[in-house]
Amino acid sequence: MSEQLVFHVDSQYDNMQAKRYLKQIQGLSTRLLTRLKEKPDGILMNGNLLRTVDPVRAGQTIVINLPDENSEIEPKEGELDVLYEDSFILAVNKPPFMPVHPVKQHKTDTLANIVTYYMEQRGENYVFRAHNRLDRDTSGIVIIAKDKFTINKLKNNVKKTYTAVVHGKVDADGTVIKPIGLREDSKIVRHVLDEGSPAVTHYQPISFNDEASLLSLTLETGKTHQIRCHMSYLGHPLIGDDLYGGSRELINRQALHCGRVEFIHPVSNKKISLGAPLPKDMTEAVIMLIPKLKED
Repeated sequence: MSEQLVFHVDSQYDNMQAKRYLKQIQGLSTRLLTRLKEKPDGILMNGNLLRTVDPVRAGQTIVINLPDENSEIEPKEGELDVLYEDSFILAVNKPPFMPVHPVKQHKTDTLANIVTYYMEQRGENYVFRAHNRLDRDTSGIVIIAKDKFTINKLKNNVKKTYTAVVHGKVDADGTVIKPIGLREDSKIVRHVLDEGSPAVTHYQPISFNDEASLLSLTLETGKTHQIRCHMSYLGHPLIGDDLYGGSRELINRQALHCGRVEFIHPVSNKKISLGAPLPKDMTEAVIMLIPKLKED
């Protein structure tokens, strides 16, 4: 069964062309509108077909019957820590060492495989679309949009807060404004590069000593390895991140966790705030490195 979007036309939009109303006011993409026009009941106003050239009327109800989609990802049963779910969004807490998407080396042991199994067990049918793509070894919140409209509306509209444990003492707030690009000798490692993509990282110390610091970080941009690259550039690589100069003595992955997200729901317009606690390996590393946290 198709998912639906329902819009109630306010008086200020009376007589506005449907195409303009749906694109500019409600955020539907041109591609989605094209697909909706191919469905006999794609766009309805008070139960009647609404063409994109027609005007919308104040007080009327517009129903969008979203196109059905099929997932090509192989379902695989597994544990899923669901933090939030409705007809449009699924938010989960991803454990470390789990890729988000299938790749050559990981075809069936990814978050996408488990979500696909979970979806099918609930009788739903949507394509796996992760709004944020955490690295395999990074833990924390991943938001999955259940349709194209939702993923488009979430773009650049989700505030994510990360927690990281880094080498060295960081005792003041700061911001890194440095472009990032691939290192010439690698297909994976990034570094600060004048000709790279703009990247902005804000960080705040939560607790620290001379050996290590626990930081809260937010991003203005979402570049691959941005936090890992920027903190290494500052001389404070993440604990466990041997790709960027960190030691794996206490933890065998980068000590990075997406612990909080906030966004305005694309359909209900309600503010959604979600949190996920630090996983066990990071908590143990923090206690070992920064004993004062034991007293908190």
